[in-house]
Formats: sequence, structure tokens, C-alpha cells
Amino acid sequence: MEMEMATAPSSSAWVKWAAEYTKAAQAQARPPPEWAARVAAASEAGESGDVPWSAGLAEVLARALLSGDGGAPAAAAWKYADAALSARLASPALLIVLLSTRVIPHRFSRPTAYRLYLELLRRHGFNFRYQMKASNFTKIMDLIDENLGLSKIFGFSKCQPGVFVVHFVLCILWQLVDAVLDDEGLLALTPEKKAQWPTRPEDVSTFEGSVTEQRTEKIEKLQKMNSVITIELIEHLLRDKVITRILSLARENMQSHWGAFTNRLHLLVTNSSTLQNSVISLEPFQQLILGDCNVYGESKHNMRKRFHPIVASNPHSSPIGRCLGASYSALWIPIDMYLEDCLDGSIAATNSIEILSGLVKALQAVNRSTWHDAFLALWVASLRLVQREREPIEGPVPHLDTRLCMLLSITTLAVADIVEEADSLCNETELNSHVKEKKAIGNLRKELMLSLQTLGDYESLLVPPPFIIPAANQAATKAAMFISGINISNGYMENVNGRNYSGNMQHLIVESCISRNLLDTSAYYWPGYINGHADSISHTLPSQLAGWSSFMNGAPLTQSLVNMLVSTPASSLAELKKLFEVAVNGSDEDKVSAATVLCGATLLRGWNFQEHTVRLVVKLLSPSDPVDCSGRESQLIKLAPMLNVILTGISPVDYAPIFSFHGLIPELAAALMAICEVFGCLSPSVSWTLRTGEELSAHTVFSNAFILLLRLWKFNHPPLEYCIMGDGAPVGSQLTPEYLLLLRNSQVLSPSSSAKHRNGQKQLQVTSNPSSEHPIFMDSFPKLKLWYRQHQACLASTLSGLAHGTPVHNNVDSLLNLMFVKASKGGTSIGSLSGSSSISNSSGPGADDLHLWPQLPAWEILEAVPFVVDAALTACAHGRLFPRELATGLKDLADFLPASLATIVSYFSAEVTRGVWKPASMNGTDWPSPAANLSMVEEHIKKIVAATGVDVPRLVTGGSSLATLPLPLAAFVSLTITYKLDKASERFLNLAGPALENLAASCPWPSMAIVAALWTQKVKRWSDFLVFSASRTVFHHNNDAVVQLLRSCFTATLGMTSTSVCSCGGVASLLGHGFGSHCSGGLSPVAPGILYLRIFRCIKDCSILTEDILSLLMLSVKDIAETTMPRQRSDKLKNIKYGMRHGQVSLAAAMTQVKVAASLGATLVWLSGGTALVQSLMQEMLPSWFLSVQNLDQGGASVGIVYKLGGHALAYFAVYSGMFAWGIDPTPVSRRRERVMRSHFEFLASALDRKISLGCDLSLWRAYVSGFVGLVVECTPCWAQEVDLKVLRRLSSGLRQWNEDELAVALLRRAGPEAMGTAAELILGSEW
Repeated sequence: MEMEMATAPSSSAWVKWAAEYTKAAQAQARPPPEWAARVAAASEAGESGDVPWSAGLAEVLARALLSGDGGAPAAAAWKYADAALSARLASPALLIVLLSTRVIPHRFSRPTAYRLYLELLRRHGFNFRYQMKASNFTKIMDLIDENLGLSKIFGFSKCQPGVFVVHFVLCILWQLVDAVLDDEGLLALTPEKKAQWPTRPEDVSTFEGSVTEQRTEKIEKLQKMNSVITIELIEHLLRDKVITRILSLARENMQSHWGAFTNRLHLLVTNSSTLQNSVISLEPFQQLILGDCNVYGESKHNMRKRFHPIVASNPHSSPIGRCLGASYSALWIPIDMYLEDCLDGSIAATNSIEILSGLVKALQAVNRSTWHDAFLALWVASLRLVQREREPIEGPVPHLDTRLCMLLSITTLAVADIVEEADSLCNETELNSHVKEKKAIGNLRKELMLSLQTLGDYESLLVPPPFIIPAANQAATKAAMFISGINISNGYMENVNGRNYSGNMQHLIVESCISRNLLDTSAYYWPGYINGHADSISHTLPSQLAGWSSFMNGAPLTQSLVNMLVSTPASSLAELKKLFEVAVNGSDEDKVSAATVLCGATLLRGWNFQEHTVRLVVKLLSPSDPVDCSGRESQLIKLAPMLNVILTGISPVDYAPIFSFHGLIPELAAALMAICEVFGCLSPSVSWTLRTGEELSAHTVFSNAFILLLRLWKFNHPPLEYCIMGDGAPVGSQLTPEYLLLLRNSQVLSPSSSAKHRNGQKQLQVTSNPSSEHPIFMDSFPKLKLWYRQHQACLASTLSGLAHGTPVHNNVDSLLNLMFVKASKGGTSIGSLSGSSSISNSSGPGADDLHLWPQLPAWEILEAVPFVVDAALTACAHGRLFPRELATGLKDLADFLPASLATIVSYFSAEVTRGVWKPASMNGTDWPSPAANLSMVEEHIKKIVAATGVDVPRLVTGGSSLATLPLPLAAFVSLTITYKLDKASERFLNLAGPALENLAASCPWPSMAIVAALWTQKVKRWSDFLVFSASRTVFHHNNDAVVQLLRSCFTATLGMTSTSVCSCGGVASLLGHGFGSHCSGGLSPVAPGILYLRIFRCIKDCSILTEDILSLLMLSVKDIAETTMPRQRSDKLKNIKYGMRHGQVSLAAAMTQVKVAASLGATLVWLSGGTALVQSLMQEMLPSWFLSVQNLDQGGASVGIVYKLGGHALAYFAVYSGMFAWGIDPTPVSRRRERVMRSHFEFLASALDRKISLGCDLSLWRAYVSGFVGLVVECTPCWAQEVDLKVLRRLSSGLRQWNEDELAVALLRRAGPEAMGTAAELILGSEW
């Protein structure tokens, strides 16, 4: 029979001769060796360019095999084929392909041919190592593609030989799997309902007729045997190291096709009776389906042994513990550190939800933990955050509400981000994803549920702080009522009837998860979730909830109802939605009432839907297009009473961090800019009458918005800070109005952010203002832009440019006359810049005579304020104005226009740095004296820093010496002391307080301690806060003290010091359990981690910190080696057997401590300087460190072990740092990651190419390279995909020179589809 097939346009005489000779040899039954020898000799004599691996001979053999009618000639043809392939005369791949598309469809009618095909495939089908090097391999690929359609099916129009081999291997295996499925009638269960390649005669038209080889009974027997043999062959191929390596490339780079293939393989395993009734092992099938078989055909644990033999065994199993030293639990310290850093009171324009979810994903990958452990570590870290300050010290800093927001809202939303990402991945690949992905995604919610159940074992962490016990009890009562069958769908629980079950933090966490669809109400049935008894002590909850019930039933918002709703958070989204609708569409009074309620407990403690509440608040602040916000008819002006209620409602210190956590600072800033622009142009005579009868002026609305806006960016930092710190500045420290608007625009225009925003709006059923999706720039706010330019000029240089007779000059004189109307010394001039301002003998107008002040718009007053303050301070410096009168005059100005306090702050901050003012003597006569409290402050500072070993300088040297402050600072602290600590002044002190602290910290020691002593005299209950603030400045002025503090962080975490707050190491030693004189035992040393997190933002040059952290990491490695691997043991470890028997546990424990030290160092670098510092680490510091000579083994520690541990420590240090800065997701948060990775991989490749001469120990270098590449391969493969393929090839070649073939292949395997061909060629070219 003739066979039609695609052939090359080759008609060489040799091929024709080979075809004729083969027919003759079949007829004469010549032996295969003789046939092969004659064909080979003829090819050499004819100088055929098609040999070896001849495509033409493969076609000749295929015709011979497929055209016979059985018998001896056909059998001879199969033997000739085997001999030709063994002698490399014909192309095995082409022959297999030609046979597969003709033999497989006719396997029922010609079982013997199919059986022989399987044997030929087993022996020769995957012999590519030398075949790929043939000159005619391109032609062979084209012929195979024409027969199989690989390019069309797999979507590669033109591919490299290595890529072709991957396609070929997957195709042949796919054919075999489809054949078995077809044999058992299982193809109908596949999504496509058919085979990918022909499996039946009707599927092909190139084979005509069939021949009955034997009797029907024998044919059926052969068919069944062939099915078993096919499955055996599949199992054999799945156990082959080269095949599994090739398949791993398909799994990584052909995910949709791989998913379809493994779905069929899974169908075979679960439904094939032939497989189930045989003795064939299911292990290789299951490993391939589940993805547990790695690039080497081994388990992932074995892969880790190859990449990281030191850490393959982890002696620690528990992921959690408050006091477990440098154990596995300490590997989650970065979460604790980040959460605590968020609570330092600074405002960041980042999204804590995204950062936290990325941090957890990174740690889960690098710690090789289950999601159960990762979620549990996150919950426990968040609970520790709350328990650490369950009784916080008093002061103008975020308190427990902010910490509870982090636990019950931000942490839950971070978990939701992780779960939703997995869900979306599952939905995108629903039809094609392989079983492992589906199973892993399905298990993610189960892992979350198990982590929350396990959380119940941590009773000490679950004890609720006193003021939220009612909320915890309410959550427990809700669950008990649900179990009892009482309807709670309305959310008010009106049937409580006085019953109040005892709840804890677990109940609040579970409710937070249920509200976000992470759990369902089956959680109420968990064993031990409800304690089984009711506590009827509290009866106030039902009446409070009844207020929300009344509101939802249409009750008017009377003052009594508003008071009730303000103190009780809403319990459902329906209540929140209705509240927002009233604030938008209600009467003017109802709008104010609804806004008041919204900014009360609902915003602060409505944790279950806080992400919606904060967005609605921002939406209420920006009802109109900022581009059209000018003019008296602006919509903002009509809403002034409501806007003011919101501004004052969110001004307390706990609120701004909540907006920051949710990533809304840029949007909030844009809304505030529009309000400032509008109301700053209005005269104070423009006012609104409130329900209470009070008058609300435009100045008040402007001041509240302006001061809140300025708290969102670092306007009050010393002017030289930005240029000194440069790119090494901490995250968020370079916030400016322009930058905030750029962030806002990027968020609004980002597809992912817009999608999340739309999903939230859809859930609340509210619509977005179309203008909110438009970009906004500073040009939209001309008045604000003008003020900002003046502010920058004030910081940059001394005041100038005030011309006599201008409106600004006249305003300056007017304000000075009103502030200092009574002569302090004989009626002389205060001295404005023009010298024309004089002092009368009348008394000043004071705060109650506002009508005497100029009725000017706020922007015009702010333009004059810097010149006013300069003139006043100059008069005081020259003795023309008493200090008390200076403070009183400035206070009067701030009372008239509170927004002027911001300009006063910026002026004093700038003047302190100039150093041109004489110091003020704090003698108690001219200026207030701190003498009464200085000794107490000094004593407490020493206690606070005692755990670090840092010496505290004396506050006042000598008994007769007087404390002094720079004149601007003395004036500023005197001004702040004049404020009363009431609710009205709180929002202004929230601006002035941090500014005063930053200003005092930038001044020479002991300025901040003197300020603390002065303020302690005024507010005794703030003593702990003030002293702690003063103690931080010990490190601001002493770089050696900072290094000592960092050393304390390492030693405390690793449990290598007896002076820490907890001698067992870990989180407990690093961050402690709270601080303050109210704690048990009174005032105690502050944990070093807390101290560092509170001081690093004031360090001038964070780049120096990285060098110190790197040095301390290496010192820690040396200490770890000496502690866990003493010299006598390390000598014995040179004997491998002895080492594995006696040293494995110690070595694993040492490596765990090394990982802890590296994670701590990376966290410190990341938090201190952000991505810029991590970039400097990867591109500059680490390469320089390797190039210089390093001697870590001084003192005779464990020889060799120190360098190996040091190399692994640096590898983890680098990977941790990169993970924290840029994440492990394929889509980077910054394009900087690609540049950094390209640079670092280029350095590694150049060093391996010996283009760079290294100064470090070679064993350290080898440990670093193998460790770094291994971690990238296993944990962050997307990094490798961003590196140029040529660099990866060079690096892979260098690894092979170290006999790291597995790692070299793994690197290329993870480098994306572009590297697939190179990886395949490396696999085929290596000895395995």
C-alpha cells in the first residue's frame, strides 16, 4: 500500500537507491546489520548531505513499514528501522512522527504494528542529544511540523531546536494518553470531546484499507495488551530524568496546553480500568499532575536538598510563639516589624493592604511554609500589635483604635487580597488549569479556616482590651443566637433579651472575615467557639443597637439619636449606605447629622466594612470637579457645614493613619486641596449658622482643611533633610503636594485600582463622580500653588522681596499692630521689614475681638505671616519684645486664623537650621525654665535606653549651668505651651506637636529633653510620651549609638544577650510587650526594635545604615557559628557521614538563625530607606563587599562554616530585601526591579566569567551565588524572567563549571518561554 505524506523536495540518488535496496533486502531477507552497513557505505560514497539522521531515509523506512501486508518482509522492515536508528542513519523523530499519525489510528486493525511502534518509540523516540546538532535538523523540524501541526497547535511560528524538542515530547506523550483514553471510551469526558491528534481511522485520510493480521480473538487480546503496554510506556517515560526535565519546561512555559494535557492525565489516572487493574505505579502520574515533580524528576524536598543542603531539614515545626528565640517563628518577624512601623504616627501615601499581602506572600514562599502557617503568623503578629499597647501611654500619638484597625480591617483585607488573587487565577484558568492549581486555590480558604481555628489556642493573645469587650461580647452573642436559630439577618439583634456571651478577639476576627466572604457562618459551629454560658452583666448593648434599628426604620436624626449613633458603629453595609444617602440627598441639617455619625464610631470602629466607610468620607469631601472649584457658587461652599463636620471629625490623631492604611491619602489630599482653594479665597465675613446657633466662618473651614492637608506631607521637616537624604530617605518622607497628586492620578487611572474601586461601589450601590477619574494637577489650585512656592522659598533662604507700600506689606503692618499693640519697652517699633510698624499704648484685641482683625481671605493672610513672624522674632532677639509677649502675639494670630500655625511652624523650622539666632536662656524669667523636671527626664531616658548599652549624655553639665534653646525653638515651644489641652485645640496640636518634636530633634542635644521637661510641667500625664520622645534624640546626634542600637536588635532577636527585655530572643526580645510607667514594674527599658522604629526617620543618611547592617549581619553569622558549631564539632563535620549523623541538627539550627538574622537585616534596610536603599544594596554595596577582602574567621571560629553560612546569609539578605521592596508577583510594583535584577545578575555572571576579580573567600562566594540563584529559582522566578537571556546563559554556564547542573537548568527553566529552548538544549546536552 502506498502512503501519502509531506516530503522534502529531495530526490537524491542515494535516497532512491536506499528505497530500492530496502525493497530488495526485504524480499531477500537480508540481515539488518548487512542492510545498515550497505546503506551507510552508500551514503558515504555518494557524499549525501542528509546523513547522519537522514530525513529521506526516515521517509523510506516509513513507507516500507506502512505498505506491507504482514509476514516476513514487514518484520524485516521493522528490524531495518531499528538498525538504521541505532546507527544514526535516519531521523528517529521524523520516523516516529510519520508512524504515530498512521499507526495509532489503526492500532485496532493492526495491533502488531502498533506494538512494534511502541517498542521503537521506547528505544529511539527521544534521542535528541546528537540529533539536534545535525545540519539537516531544521528540515526535520519543518517536516515534523507539517505532519503534526505543532506550530499551529502550540502557537510558535518559528522556534529554536530546544523549543521544538519540548513540543515534540509533549505531543508524543499526549498521543499516547489520548490513545489509552480512546481505548476505554474516556475521550468523551474531556472538554474537547475528542483527541488532539488522530486516534481513529476516520480521523485520517492517508491510510487506505486495513489488513486482518490474525484471528479476531487474538486481535482483541493484543489490543488489551497494547493498552497496558502503552500505559507502561507512559510510566516509563515519566520516570525518565531527561523526559521529566523536558516536561517541566512545558509546565512552566505552556500553561494552557499543560493544563489540558494534565487534565487528560488526571482523567486517565482516576477513570482508567486498565491502569487500576494493573500493577503499574501511580506515583509518577500523580507527581506530574500535582506538580510535585520538579525539574529533575524529584520531589521538591529533594530539590531543596540540592539547592540548600544546609536547610533541607528544619528542626522547628511550630510557626508561632512569643518567646521561641531564633526559631522558625522568628522567621515571621518582618510582619511584626512592618505592622509596628505603621503605628509610629507618620502618614504614608502607600497602601498597607497591598504591602502586607505582598509581604505575607513573600515570606510564605521563602519560608517554604503552608498557607495555614502563613495566615496564622499574620494573625498572631497582628494580635501581638494590639496586645503590645493594650494600655498605651497618653500623648498625641495613635492609640489602640489604630492598632485595632490594623488587626480587624487591614489584616483581614490583606488576607482577602491573597484569596481573591487565587480565586481570579482559578477563574481565568478554569478550563485549562491543571489539578494542582485548582486544588491549591480551593485549599486556600480551608487553610485560612484552619489558621483561625488554631488561633483559639492562643488565649493570652485573644484577651480583648477593656474598651472593646462589649464588641467582642456582641460578636459571641451573635454567633450564639445564630446557633439557637434566632434571626439576626437585620443586624440589630433585638432579641438579645439581656443575654451577653463572653467573647474575645477571635470572635471579632471571625466576624471581620465573614463580612468579607472569607468565611461563612459555619464558623459559629467550631468546637469551643461559643463558651456555652451567658453573662448578663451588660445590658446596654441592645438599646444602643436599637438606635440603628430606629434609623433604618425612618426615625428622624434628632440630636439624641445622633449622639447614640455616633458612639455605636453601624453593623451592616445597608446602614452605611443609607447614612451616605442622607449625607448626599438629605436636608442641610440632616447632612450635617449624617456626616457627624459617619465620622464617629462607624469610621473608627466599624472594622467589618471600614474600607467602604473611608471611601465614602473622601467622596463626601469631593462632591465637585476640582477644576471648577473656584467662585462663590461652588458646590463646596453650599456644603460648608457638612464639610466642616467631616474635617473636625477626622482630625483626631487616630483617623489619619486609618486613611493611610487604606491607601487613600492621595485622594484625601486632592479633596482637601480643593476645599482649601475655595474657602481660602473667601472673607471671614462669609459664614453659616449652625443648628446650635454658632457661626461657622470661612476661615474655620479653611483652617481645618489646611491643617489636615499639611499633616499628610512632611512640610515641617528641616529644609536640608531632603537634599541630604536624597534617594536614601525613608519611605514616604519625600511627600509633596505634587507627588501626592501624581499618586492620586496613578491610582485613579490604574486599571486594577479602578476595578477594585468599582467593585466596592457596586457592593455599596453608589455611583462615582465622573470627575474623580480625571487627572488633577497643582495648576488646578493656583492659590495653593502660590503659597507652596512661598513656603519652599522660606525654607531655602531668608525672607526677602517685601516691597514698601504693597498689599502684602500693608497686611504685615496691620497684623503686627494687632498682635503687639502694647509696648513692651517704651513704645518702640517692633520693626517690620519696612520699619514703619509702631506700637500704641492700647490693649490688644485678643481672640474675642475678631472684628478688629483684617477681614481678608485666608490666602492673603498666609502670604503675610512669614514676614510677621520674622519681624516679631527679630524684635524679641533685639530686646524690643518680651518672650511672653511674643508667645501671646503669635497665639492671638493663630487664634484668628488657625491655619497660620502651619506657616509659623515652617518659618521656625527653617530658621533653626540657619544657626543665626542667639540661644535663649531658659531661666524661668524671660523664658520658661525646665529645671524642675530635667533630672527626672534624664533618669527616665537612661532607663529607656538601658537595654541598648548606649551612654546618655548629661542634660546639664554643672549645677550652675542654665539650659538653653535656639531662639526659634524657644519661641515655638513657648507658643505651644500656651494652648489648652481641649478638643478644640487638639487638631492644631496634632500639627504643632510632631513639628515641635522634629524641630527639637534637629537641634543640638539636649534640646528635645528640655522641651520634654517643659511640656511635662504642663501635662503630667504625658510624661512617658515626652520622655520617650526625648530618649530618641540620643540616637539622632550619635551615629555610634545608632550602630549600637542596631547591634542590640540583632543580639536581642537571636537571643544572644542577657540585657534585652526578654532573654529568650525572637519577637518578644526585639519588640517587647509594651512601655510606660503604668506597666507592671513601672518604667522599664524599651525593646531595641521599638526604639529603632521610632528613630530611623530622623537619621540623616540612611545609606550608611545599610553598610552597618551588612557588617552586623556578618558578625551575627560569626556568633551563630561559634555558638552552634563549635570548633571541635566543625572539624568532625569534615567527615560527611559523621556530620550527617551528629551535626545535622546543629547545622539546621544555625541556618535557621542565619535566616532570621538575614530577614531582620533586610527588614531594617527596607523600612529605613525603601526601594532606593534596596537598589543601592543590590547594585553597589553587595558588589563592593564581594570585591573587597573580607576576613570573617578572625579569632579561630569554625573554619569554613563561617564563610558558608555567611554566603547563605548574604543570599537570604539580598532576596529578602528584594522581596520586601518589589514583591514576588510577575507584575512588579516598580520598573526599578527589572533594572536592579539585570544589574545584579550581570555582576554574578561577570564574576563567574572571571571578568571581575573577587576579594572575598571563594567558599563564601560560591555559597552566595548558589544560594541566591536557588532562592530566585524557587521563590521569585519572575526576577529571572526580567534578566537578559544572554546573561542567564553565562550564569548558567558558570554554574555548570561548579558542577551545579541542576541549578543551571532550573535557572533557565524559570526564565520564561524565551529561555525554554536554551534550557532544553542544556538538559539534552548534560549527563544525568
